[in-house]
Amino acid sequence: MAITSSLVMDQGVSVAQGTEPPPVQKPVHSQQPVDFENDLQPVLTRFGCTSGPCHGKARGQGGFQLSLLGFDANFDYEAITKEGRGRRVFAAAPERSLLLMKPVAEVAHGGGKRFEKGSPEYHLILNWIKQGMGRKVPDAPSLQKITVTPAATILRNNETLQLTATAHYNNGTTRDVTRLAAFQSNESPIANVDEYGLVSAGTITGDAAIMVRFSEQMAVCEVTIPRPEPVPPAMYAALPRSNFIDEHVWAKLERLHILPSDLCSDETFLRRATTDICGRIPLPQEVAEFLDSKSPGKRSELVDRLLLEPDFADHWANKWMDLLRPNPYRVGIKSVMNYDHWIRERFHQRMPWNQFVKELVAARGSTFRNGAVTLFRDRRTPDEVGTLVSQLFVGVRLECAKCHHHPFEKWSQDDFYGFAAYFAKIGRKGTGVSPPISGSEEFFFAGSSGSVQHPVTGATMQPKPLFGTAEVTADTSDPRDVLAEWLTSPDNQLFVQVMANRVWADMMNRGLVEPVDDFRATNPASNQPLLDALGNHFRDSGFSLTELVRIIANSHAYQLSSLTNEHNAVDTRNYSRHYRSRLRAEVLLDAFEDISGIPQSYGAMPAGTSAKQIWTHRTTSLFLDTFGRPDPNQDPPCERVPDSTVVQSLHLMNSEKIHSDLLNKNSHAAKLAESNQTSTDIAKELYRRVYARNPRQDELILVAELLDAKDANRKQVIEDLMWAMLNTPEFVFQD
Repeated sequence: MAITSSLVMDQGVSVAQGTEPPPVQKPVHSQQPVDFENDLQPVLTRFGCTSGPCHGKARGQGGFQLSLLGFDANFDYEAITKEGRGRRVFAAAPERSLLLMKPVAEVAHGGGKRFEKGSPEYHLILNWIKQGMGRKVPDAPSLQKITVTPAATILRNNETLQLTATAHYNNGTTRDVTRLAAFQSNESPIANVDEYGLVSAGTITGDAAIMVRFSEQMAVCEVTIPRPEPVPPAMYAALPRSNFIDEHVWAKLERLHILPSDLCSDETFLRRATTDICGRIPLPQEVAEFLDSKSPGKRSELVDRLLLEPDFADHWANKWMDLLRPNPYRVGIKSVMNYDHWIRERFHQRMPWNQFVKELVAARGSTFRNGAVTLFRDRRTPDEVGTLVSQLFVGVRLECAKCHHHPFEKWSQDDFYGFAAYFAKIGRKGTGVSPPISGSEEFFFAGSSGSVQHPVTGATMQPKPLFGTAEVTADTSDPRDVLAEWLTSPDNQLFVQVMANRVWADMMNRGLVEPVDDFRATNPASNQPLLDALGNHFRDSGFSLTELVRIIANSHAYQLSSLTNEHNAVDTRNYSRHYRSRLRAEVLLDAFEDISGIPQSYGAMPAGTSAKQIWTHRTTSLFLDTFGRPDPNQDPPCERVPDSTVVQSLHLMNSEKIHSDLLNKNSHAAKLAESNQTSTDIAKELYRRVYARNPRQDELILVAELLDAKDANRKQVIEDLMWAMLNTPEFVFQD
């Protein structure tokens, strides 16, 4: 059964060009009751009245404020019927109400004309005013969910499809709300959607998610645009499969009619795996041994060896420092150093990820003895801690729900402050933060009091998880213990999938979900079955980062070449080839040290420290700043920008430090020049050290000509070659 209302619509006909709204039936002019929440509010939202640039912004527009996207029905009802002495609605002459005259442009309106006089929307508002502007129709049903038809589809290039949005209510009735729904595509070049729900496929192969929003409910239609030319299934069946990752990647590529690139070369795999797993470039002897090896399993053997190195722990700890490390001048130098030590020690211990998160979220003790509590020294209010924890460990960005209902998700202010309430009873003892020194010790413990109030209702919020159950009882000494158990539960799919997605993004240079910590229905994964499988593997391995990295590195998909073929040149999110990326700042700086042979020194760090072991971004390094380490004044979590810049190129070409290290009398260049090695041996040493490969024949000839030229300065030639090689994309980028 469908709900009847003053606005009756027939959405069964597809729109040919998308220039006109879907056809509607003539409006009903009966005394059918109009419900404010079910009928009128969706009209205001659909035509932009409650949007951010209009009356939905923080202070409203023209003295008239509505809740953002109509998520607070009571607030909007009061604003329309009572504010301004009721001047917006005129019961004695409903047609003269500003609520009608402004959107049809009968009087001046900053928002312009929103709909036509006589339209279904016009008559709906008119009937509501005539009926006495009631807040709630007796026995009116409540909206439970919306669905979109179809929920998933495959379209050919330039094909169109009309979507249908259906509202489902708690009394079992449904209603076609296509005309009142909002539509948005996350990949408009692949599949665009107009304001009436008409999807238009482009000519780019890929996927798009069409978000459909009605009231506070959302649904998603997944649209796939395959290549026009089909590929025989036998070609996919013949593709190699190293583990479950390949099964899922090939299945997605088959759906898109894309064939993957060939396998990368051994030398490419060696540099790729070493930089990804350990954050360093291979040494010349490693290059020679690996390329000379005839073992059929040498790639998996390399992965196993790299996973045992201390560099593995430091490299991945350094990544998490970006997401957790605060400014030492805000929370104290000793506190941040202890925090770094706590994190790094657990990565070296190969602590299971669920245990790491439990210890961090429920940390207690002194900032001088338990570095984990520095999290709570930096984030000092429940709402600050709640947003950090939800974003990092379940991929939910709650920040929007702090002030209003999340515009692209289901999270409300109740969800935000219920989650924050888990951190309401953190006890503190000490002088707190006192920038720019904050040198004192502070203690954190389970307090006996503390609460979180809802900013609108004033109600005291009880701790509540974002989904599932995690009940805090009268016997619970610290609500954070309950939250930690909920977060790390084997049943919490988001917990394992968020971590799996982060590691996948680090190794494949694009997450299955992008941004990596923005999990929501309106931002679906590019390959959800693969994400599910990775999360399950991570959980079943005992939450082991080592095993997660191992399974990815051993997959055929990870070992694909970055060179494109006729099928995959436009693919940027389905892993039909490897996506090149600039090396991380610390990896580049450590690589330069290995190449020059001159140790780098860092303030507040002992001799022999690598760049990835630095405990604070306050440590001076023009090189690291140039290549994108986070601003130390920026609040975590800090995601790095991987883009290359002109400044980076200029730094490599003109840096006095790079120049002096290359010319140093103790450098590798000087030692090579003083040796008795032939030009061939020197060429091999240079190319293995900088590029992790053997030189090609033309490169051997070039080096020999330069070194053996009449009056050639052997040391200067080697220095110039090194400098030139450092300024090439082959050094700066990972292939």
